Amino acid sequence: MKRLKIFILIFCVTLSIPLVYLVLVTYQSLEQEEVAKLRYFAEALFDEIENELSSIVLKEENRAIDEYNYKFIPSGFVPGSTKAMPSPLSKLPEEDYMLGYLQNNPDGSFQTPLIENEESVTDDKVVVIAQLKDVNRIFNLKRLTGADTVKESQAKAPQKQEGKRATGFADKYLDLSKAQKPKAYLGSKEKRVEQITAAQAQKITRQDRDENLENKRKEIEPQTGRSFYRSAKDQVSEGSLNEAFEEKVKSNYENEREQVSEPLTVTKKYQVEVAPLQSIFIDKDQVFIFRRIMINKEIYRQGFIIKIGSFLTHLASSYFVKQPLALYTNLSLEVQAEGVATEIVRAGAAVKKLNLVLNRTFPSPFSFLSATLTCDQIPKSESRKTLQIIIAVLALVVLMGLFAIYHSARTVVDLSERRSKFVSSVTHELKTPLTNIRMYIEMLEQGIARDQEREQDYFQILGSESARLSRLINNVLELSKLEKKQRHLHLKKGTFEDVIQEIESVMQEKLRQEGFTFSVDIKDIHPFKYDKEVMILILINLIENSMKFGKDSPTREISLKIRHEKNSVNINLADTGPGIPRQALKKIFDDFYRVEGALTRTTAGTGIGLSLVKKFVTLLGGTVRAENNTGPGCTITISLPQPHV
Repeated sequence: MKRLKIFILIFCVTLSIPLVYLVLVTYQSLEQEEVAKLRYFAEALFDEIENELSSIVLKEENRAIDEYNYKFIPSGFVPGSTKAMPSPLSKLPEEDYMLGYLQNNPDGSFQTPLIENEESVTDDKVVVIAQLKDVNRIFNLKRLTGADTVKESQAKAPQKQEGKRATGFADKYLDLSKAQKPKAYLGSKEKRVEQITAAQAQKITRQDRDENLENKRKEIEPQTGRSFYRSAKDQVSEGSLNEAFEEKVKSNYENEREQVSEPLTVTKKYQVEVAPLQSIFIDKDQVFIFRRIMINKEIYRQGFIIKIGSFLTHLASSYFVKQPLALYTNLSLEVQAEGVATEIVRAGAAVKKLNLVLNRTFPSPFSFLSATLTCDQIPKSESRKTLQIIIAVLALVVLMGLFAIYHSARTVVDLSERRSKFVSSVTHELKTPLTNIRMYIEMLEQGIARDQEREQDYFQILGSESARLSRLINNVLELSKLEKKQRHLHLKKGTFEDVIQEIESVMQEKLRQEGFTFSVDIKDIHPFKYDKEVMILILINLIENSMKFGKDSPTREISLKIRHEKNSVNINLADTGPGIPRQALKKIFDDFYRVEGALTRTTAGTGIGLSLVKKFVTLLGGTVRAENNTGPGCTITISLPQPHV
């Protein structure tokens, strides 16, 4: 048995190692899948934000260059029939994060599509116009220093991402290596050349740039003492152009147009060079996103001003706050100017421990903007529950299997030990009556019994021992037949009287010799079916068992009670012996089982009597159980089914 325990222990360890490894690998795979899923949907979130930025860029790149004036000429116009109409940019922007649109001219002057002239400024635009003028002034200063673009090197370098990159989700189905390469631009990467009409060029430049106007400019400058095209530095220091000077320029401009040998007509085409959008910080709260256009070798800058704080709040609320991701992740939108963070907007759950960090720096002209998604508790996959259930079931099955193996092996070992003891007991039980029989026969042969009365006693002892030997052999044979399922029943109807008479006849003398009283209580017994020989064998085994273990009891009583109860007949045999240990009440009917104790060690027996009783009762379709009495002794109850009584 000890060896069996060692084998089972080795088996458990051998089985546990691969199972534990399998579980760990599976959990790691699940964790990688969870990270991959979160990464996938986080990248989808970043893509949505980038699409928003891209739509802004594409929308602005596709604007006609004369839309930055209060009135513009739509594309596809018919000369002489289409008049200029208000620009789509002549209204205040609907987006709360956008201040407005402006055009910075080559001389540093300012114009905006919000107004046609200074006299037409409405009350709702006064503050915005003042802010746009201030932006133009600051932009002119930045032009002087050459810091008119946000360099790509200023973009924040991606932080090191914590956690392993999981390849078990999208990468199983798509090769994202190309898609994951960062874009350089959201819109056009190269300069483009467009053709515009003279009327559109006039809307942009506000003066004709032909040779005749240049000659007139030379005539005007000596009269006014002022340069027609002032530098941005002059404009910033002096303020706006002198009104009288502007009026004279306009007057000469109109007169000259009438004298131009090649007048500007809507049919003449001009080429304009348009550069991609770029950005420059006006201050920490505003960024100017503009494009350069070159007309007749002069550069104009057209663009819009974004309020950084409002813009970041708009992106976070539109694409993140209402998403389920916001329940367990945190989004940080950060703006950097010259390598220094100027504005940070955070939204979502509070994150203490960074288990996962995902970054995205957006392409130009929004290269100043980066997004960071952090998470400390990655949502668990539903597969974990299934895995846990499978592990629990597997562990339970393995434990139950090991327990069943151990129990079966132990049962076999115990049965083997009991069989060994049974052989020894049977040998002893056979040897004892044979020895007694031989001894009394020799005494009779030698004439030791000198009178007839003593000879009669000897003959009774010989008869008793031979009957005992016969019953023992008969029990062994009956047990063998039952195990081989060769025992057949012979059921007959009766009132059990014939069984009682046979038992009293067989056991009366032995009961008297051992000093036991035997009582029978039968009331209102209707005829029922039973096998007489089987019932006699059962009751004799039970009575002998009670006599064997109760011979040292102060009170020696055995009672038999038979009652009808519903659809069964209950046969109760009670004695006044020492009783049965509680833990052995269910085991005493097992094959070759004997209760361990001082009494059983000093009492002869084979351990098959009660086992034979249970097998016969089971063959009859009944049940047998043992219970200790409230007083001394125990009661064996046999229930035989009688449904048709």
